[in-house]
Amino acid sequence: MSPAHELVNLQILRVESRRDVRRFVDFPWELYDAQGHPNWVPPLRMAVHDALDRRRNPFYLEADRALFLALRDGVPVGRIAAIENRAHNRFHGDRVGFWGFFECIDDQAVADALFAEAEAWLAARGLEGMRGPMNPSTNYECGLLVEGFENRPTFMTAWNPPYYDALCTHGGLVKAKDLLAFWFDGETTGYALPDFVARQAERALAGGRLTFRDMDPSRFDEEVAGLWTIYNDAWERNWGFVPMTEPEFLHMAKDMKSLLDPRFAFVAELAGEPVGFMLALPDYNQVLVRNRSGRLLPFGVPLLLWGKRRIRDMRVMALGVRTAARSRSILALFTHEIMRRGQKYGKNGAEASWLLEDNQLIVKPMRAMGARERMRWRVYERAVSAVGGRYIASSAPTPSIVP
Repeated sequence: MSPAHELVNLQILRVESRRDVRRFVDFPWELYDAQGHPNWVPPLRMAVHDALDRRRNPFYLEADRALFLALRDGVPVGRIAAIENRAHNRFHGDRVGFWGFFECIDDQAVADALFAEAEAWLAARGLEGMRGPMNPSTNYECGLLVEGFENRPTFMTAWNPPYYDALCTHGGLVKAKDLLAFWFDGETTGYALPDFVARQAERALAGGRLTFRDMDPSRFDEEVAGLWTIYNDAWERNWGFVPMTEPEFLHMAKDMKSLLDPRFAFVAELAGEPVGFMLALPDYNQVLVRNRSGRLLPFGVPLLLWGKRRIRDMRVMALGVRTAARSRSILALFTHEIMRRGQKYGKNGAEASWLLEDNQLIVKPMRAMGARERMRWRVYERAVSAVGGRYIASSAPTPSIVP
């Protein structure tokens, strides 16, 4: 088939119906199964539907999105979401649009058509840039994998084929920021940390004003309310951060409640007030990789329940300390404790992800404590033209770019 013929037979479908939303969500299974990528771990389909649900997900109280599916001769070959995050633009005082949920065959024409359609939707809303992937924001899964393809991703992190980077760069997108994953290898190191970590952990507790405790699942709602305040304070100065509303934070926490292992969820309090927390989840991808359907029924729930206590790897999903308490060595305290418990409960190691590449307040200590960089994801961006560039399928030998 000639390139011109391929373009003529390419259609970009605006996803509206429930049927087409299902096609949008289901497309990665068709793509990855056909390409045979053993390190891709199917997400739970219900989680993807939730991330896209404008009626039920509180994220969309301050945002909107449009979904596009690329079809060639009626067969899906790519997808993308265009996202307007009003909370982000209000918080940062800019006019950035976002794209996410990107999946595509290795075909630049398909990728270009998807990016053009997303750009047109964003331009129509007066947005001046497009940044992504965000699924749907930095508070969720984001970035395309650019290093570490040989590794299986941990729970709720992205894995994609290497050619995705070329699709983005050849499509005019440039690097905005890299996100890192660091691995603490308990098996190899015997859970040994540099001596200074233990000294700092002891210093953190000296004097008795700072106390350390486990999260209490029996007071889950009360605990979450305290963590929400810490979360928004701790990440406020981070690149791309958007404060989560309380309904959004509670919505996410509700999903995490059944997945939590209380042995790996800690809170630090100063004079009785929570000032820091660390949340590490079992790496459920060790179980979900066997659940190729991405559905909880009939086998997904039994697999998760069976595997929860048998999983040997962890993912540190969140570690936050309020600005006023950052001089109190809480990071060293948490790291020392999670390694001690990892040894006690027979864990192989833990991944801390994701971390901004230039956040030296956390990256530098990670390296000093012996963690190694394991994976790297990239966020891309490009300007949005005043009118946007929209792909229109037609009988012309090349795609039309129209206002």
